Amino acid sequence: MSALLALLATASCSFTGDSAGPAVPSPSGRAAKVCRALHDALPKRVDGRRSGATEPESDYTAVWGDPAIELRCGVAKPAKLTPGNEEYNPTSDAAEVNGVSWLTEQREGGYRFTTTDRVAYVEVTVPDDYAPEVNPLTDLSGAVKRAVPKRNEG
Repeated sequence: MSALLALLATASCSFTGDSAGPAVPSPSGRAAKVCRALHDALPKRVDGRRSGATEPESDYTAVWGDPAIELRCGVAKPAKLTPGNEEYNPTSDAAEVNGVSWLTEQREGGYRFTTTDRVAYVEVTVPDDYAPEVNPLTDLSGAVKRAVPKRNEG
């Protein structure tokens, strides 16, 4: 009986941890600096939805609406953009929105968009509830363009 209770307690702790919010990236150096600048530049509303609190609180994540439109800054380079990775696809779909290039990946329940040419990779996950899912990028691209320089810029 005590083993069953221990198993249930462990499962409960795991579930709570997984549902708290977007996973927090851990950028370093210049990427961390520009991600903090981006966090300060983010709009209060995205696609008409108000910003919310993230758990845990971080300068590298942000959310808007319910279900949440999630932003993570300082994520790893997407596999589709990494030569030698089995998912590498140099002709992956990308969309340019207000001067920012975004890799477009359809996922179960929505889309994930990741910047392609910035000193820090910025990822935005948009649930199907907000179709067309690309709309939040119009509100976010300005802040990304101002705070996160292109790789070839100073």
